[in-house]
Amino acid sequence: MRKHFAAYLEKVVTENEKIIFITGDLGYNALENLAAKMGDRFINAGVAEQNMLGVAAGMASQGYEVICYSIAPFVVYRCLEQIRNDVCFHNMPVYIVGNGGGYGYGIMGASHHAIEDIGTLSGLPNMRCYVPAFIEDMKSCLDEMFASKGPSYFRLGLGKNMPDYLMLNNNGASSPVNALAELTIIVQSPVANNLIAALNGNAHQSKVDIFIVNKMPLANLPSDIAASIKRTKKVITIEEHVAIGGVGSAVSFLVHEHSLVINKFVSLHAKGYPGELYGSQSYHQQLSGLDKENISKIINSYF
Repeated sequence: MRKHFAAYLEKVVTENEKIIFITGDLGYNALENLAAKMGDRFINAGVAEQNMLGVAAGMASQGYEVICYSIAPFVVYRCLEQIRNDVCFHNMPVYIVGNGGGYGYGIMGASHHAIEDIGTLSGLPNMRCYVPAFIEDMKSCLDEMFASKGPSYFRLGLGKNMPDYLMLNNNGASSPVNALAELTIIVQSPVANNLIAALNGNAHQSKVDIFIVNKMPLANLPSDIAASIKRTKKVITIEEHVAIGGVGSAVSFLVHEHSLVINKFVSLHAKGYPGELYGSQSYHQQLSGLDKENISKIINSYF
């Protein structure tokens, strides 16, 4: 997904000379062409993320749009005060891009993982978080982010192509309306690919409504999701993020706010480090029950 992101930016920065790109000493083997196109507008701030966000807010206050790029935990947790006070409170067009969200950096451990990032940022004033699951919905997220001209967080992950049976919509993507569906599945981030793999060949695939949600916070429950939940009364949420502040807790809150009746609700989410070891992204997904085998098992338990 990172290279597709870079290719998108190469076009945007050519059309808009007010865009500045600041990297926290990262982006090698992906951003060289972008740097060549941008010239002096491409800045390496070094390993100084707090300063990078403060500088970005200052530039934005002078009419620029600024992209701040680093590994997700570095650009979120290290400079949360600058994001809150300098960017969000002043509603500045600063676009924070975190690469390797979730357990994306695998064996490098907790210092390089971002499994609380959406919950950390989505409650800040004026902040909008974008979490594309596929290469196709990455573009729509970026289009909306640049059009918003406000504080934004864009979480980059290992994106694949969206399967043909899903359709893009304003909230991400979804399967076609299925009046016979018996289960509503709501998923966020590229862990959606594990759901796709779990459903492949599953006998219950035709009885499932799938919704890929790529924006946070969820201020309202999208009408198509609400309609599906009313029909099925059964929900699974899946995300590579801790339960608190993630899409599962947001859906649960909104379901209660709308007084929707649910007979069964299961939240599959990042559970931290129950094995007390570090490993690959797939290893951590498995420990959290986010692997395709467990997802398939949970789906089957509904029927």
